Amino acid sequence: MRILFTGPAAAGHLYPMVPTAQALRAVGHEVLFAIGQPVDLIRSAGFPVVEIGDGRSLREIVEERLGGKVEYVNQDKTHEEIFDMAAAMFAFATRPDVDGLLAVATHWGADLIVHDSFQSAAPLVAAQLKIPSVVQNFGASPGGPMVAQVASHVSDLYEERGLTGPDTTAVLNLGPLGGDPDGLALRYVPYNGGGIVPAEFLRKPDRPRAVVTLGTVLAELDGVRAVVRLVEAAAEVDADFLLAVGGADLAPLGTLPANVRALPWVPLNELLSRADTLIHHGGSGTMLTALQAGLPQLLLPQGADHFLNADAITATGAALRSASDAVDTELLTRLLGDAELRDAARRLQAENAARPTPAALVPALEDLATRR
Repeated sequence: MRILFTGPAAAGHLYPMVPTAQALRAVGHEVLFAIGQPVDLIRSAGFPVVEIGDGRSLREIVEERLGGKVEYVNQDKTHEEIFDMAAAMFAFATRPDVDGLLAVATHWGADLIVHDSFQSAAPLVAAQLKIPSVVQNFGASPGGPMVAQVASHVSDLYEERGLTGPDTTAVLNLGPLGGDPDGLALRYVPYNGGGIVPAEFLRKPDRPRAVVTLGTVLAELDGVRAVVRLVEAAAEVDADFLLAVGGADLAPLGTLPANVRALPWVPLNELLSRADTLIHHGGSGTMLTALQAGLPQLLLPQGADHFLNADAITATGAALRSASDAVDTELLTRLLGDAELRDAARRLQAENAARPTPAALVPALEDLATRR
């Protein structure tokens, strides 16, 4: 079979699909990704990629839509308002992908399209070619309703083709939190990209170790403002804090305390394999990577799906949440030492491990592909 994968060209939307694509390729199926710029996001994962779109990056298109700088932090909006805004933005950003994706699916002969819920072109192309389509969720938010919400912003394209709307064949729920009520269960297996792992991180640390990250987008757009108070509070905690914030400017943090260290890029799942907790912004991939590692978490939600994710995981007892400016030494000490938090995190880890692996789900995907 030939399985075509597509989504917005952003790590948080593409990386969750990589283990599924790897499982399909491992049993002999042909896998192809079709994405806009930057295509290196997936080329580095070892898959063939066809570029679609108009040559602009996702960020360039979004900046045009917003008329300037991208504002990622939204502390004063409801879940519904944030997702309404995201649906409109991603529909606009992926609209240029339609013609290219249609050509790729047609000429390559795709039997199945697996796509992210924010990719407006994929369900449209699947409906036009009558190809089964599978939405792969990337976190706690349900994908089915988002596909419909995004499609409402490109209804003119459906009407031009005589189509009434998207017709999703199935949804894959990634991990044990949220998702679609009728979705197929899928274990979260982390793919965080490649990178050099310093040998020292393979050894068990001498004292508690907390990893701090802001994901792949927030640090780039908003810097490290979200963790200024955290770094100050960390100075009084008997633990090591590792700042995994890529190439972000650390100047707002001032002189780092002796127990706080900035790191170059290291794959998050490897960092967490010898960590005691993760402190982060609430991004789906970050949250699920810590969940898979069985670690308690502290979420400092800023925007996007962060607040929904924080609601979902704190409800399990495996995580705490806080406003960025409310983090203090007492909260960090509790995060590192609370046995109930750690037990809940391990239960959540076990729930994820009990779900079918991407490899185990291959027969179900093969069956879906025959429904053309």
